[in-house]
Amino acid sequence: MEKRIGAAIILVEEKESVDTMNDILSMHSSIILARQGIPLREKGINIITLILEGTNDQINSLTGKMGRIEGIRVKSVLTKYS
Repeated sequence: MEKRIGAAIILVEEKESVDTMNDILSMHSSIILARQGIPLREKGINIITLILEGTNDQINSLTGKMGRIEGIRVKSVLTKYS
């Protein structure tokens, strides 16, 4: 299956969701090339950006599981490459 490269932005609105989120990220660590976290303390949220490389199924598995966690929002963008 063809691999894609892309980015995902995760918005963490509830700290209680962080353990579940980290478990999912660990399960998908093979497709995560980079991870950066930025706290926005004045807004009470955290933003995590991921650079991903994997098949559509792998990336959709990660973002789909993230999107089902209460207090977590996720958006991603993917592109093909040679």
